[in-house]
Amino acid sequence: MIYILLFAVFSFAKATVPASETFQYVNEGELGPYIIEYDGNYRVLPPFASPFQLCFYNTTPDAFTLALRMGLTKSESLFRWVWEANRGNPVKENATLTFGRNGNLVLADVDGRIAWQTNTSNKGVTGFKILPNGNMVLHDAKGNFIWQSFDYPTDTLLAGQSLRLGGPTKLVSRASDLNNSDGAYSLVMESKSLVLYYKGPNTPKPILYFNPEFWVNVRKGPLEYVKFDSTPENDEATAYGLNLGYHATSNYGGTLRIGRPNYNSTLSFLRLGMDGNIRIFTYYDPVFEGAWQETFTLFKRDPSWDDECQMPERCGKFGLCEDSQCVACPSPNGLLGWSKDCDVKKLTSCNEKDFYYYKLLGVDHFMTTYTRGNAIKEDECGKRCSKDCKCLGYFYNQEISRCWVAYDLKTLKRVANATHVAYIKAPK
Repeated sequence: MIYILLFAVFSFAKATVPASETFQYVNEGELGPYIIEYDGNYRVLPPFASPFQLCFYNTTPDAFTLALRMGLTKSESLFRWVWEANRGNPVKENATLTFGRNGNLVLADVDGRIAWQTNTSNKGVTGFKILPNGNMVLHDAKGNFIWQSFDYPTDTLLAGQSLRLGGPTKLVSRASDLNNSDGAYSLVMESKSLVLYYKGPNTPKPILYFNPEFWVNVRKGPLEYVKFDSTPENDEATAYGLNLGYHATSNYGGTLRIGRPNYNSTLSFLRLGMDGNIRIFTYYDPVFEGAWQETFTLFKRDPSWDDECQMPERCGKFGLCEDSQCVACPSPNGLLGWSKDCDVKKLTSCNEKDFYYYKLLGVDHFMTTYTRGNAIKEDECGKRCSKDCKCLGYFYNQEISRCWVAYDLKTLKRVANATHVAYIKAPK
């Protein structure tokens, strides 16, 4: 028995990648001619499984990301990035991607610095491939996955990919600037629900801005997984359902239908955008000019759940939103015309003698919709903000006596009820 165990361990340790399957690709040569997301440049690498291809791309000079591209040149449509290896840690020209005999896949910069790797050395890996669903895998001799890109999502879930207990539990948006780094938004699978958070530059912890009861929720958790998928709805496969399937360890689960295209939508992905919105894009050459269609949008101008006013940065640094439109720039002198330059007046001092509050009636903040706030009196709410140098203003619901202190204002929402009030700090 001991001999058999030792033999199995020895055999596993000896499993290596055949020399013919190893490779090293250098980030050099001609750049691709087609249009890509984020208006950058790219170089195509040989690994390919239609319509997915591995590439280097950059949005700033000499700062490249290893990424998986979705789309084909024959449609001459926009190429979209559905997975990234080294977000926020770019490499330069002549960086290398190496798959060696030991089974490790390594991205190294030109100076030898390891920017990213799969950490699969001597773990029985014998091959590498991109599957038709866009999952990039390292497998053993029996085809078992030792490593897969589906376990390391960035801002995207491809059809068949999951957030799951003990595995990837969230997506993180891309930053809105040209630097390919993590953004302010996250889609998180929590114990009982799938929710959206915003992390502002001044806010101590992320703010919940989306968690309706009819989204993905279970009474008794924890959630085991939430899976994005596209499945045929009839025998002729003329209609497909875009779904979020979910299951909890309590054996409770369900399926949330979020789209129903009348065509094959297997090549779809769910994206947490730079603006904090959730969208699904479907790639289907036979129907669309340009191959792509946006087949689901969470925050819409014609809302099904919430309109665009629920998006924290819909109106930039500071603005009043109504019916998905930025309608005003709140100021001590009243509501002025909104522009991208709207912002709060900066305080010169934290001393209470050096600032005051101006009041807005019929106004909510994006955090007041899905967070409970503190059950305190209105004057106590004001005192909390006044004593906190980082507080920019506070929101109060007079009907339910709830208080929210704000460190980032961003988008305010106009509501019909005048008992929803906002108090914004301004220098004297």
